[in-house]
Amino acid sequence: MRPPLMDFLAVVGANVRTLREARGLPQDELAHLAGVHATYLSGIETGKRNLTLKVLERLASALRVPETDLVIRR
Repeated sequence: MRPPLMDFLAVVGANVRTLREARGLPQDELAHLAGVHATYLSGIETGKRNLTLKVLERLASALRVPETDLVIRR
């Protein structure tokens, strides 16, 4: 069984990737809009990097969705 944090990071990462792709944004463009490095964003999308609430907020803003859209399992 996966630890809850790992499961949470996987959900957030999958949601970020799905929303980014739905908007036709390449990773580097979303990274720029959110003020993070593209490598860091890649790690978030794969569920391998931890993120702060501030980064979650910036990603949601860049994707034009509420923060809850990034954390709810779909």
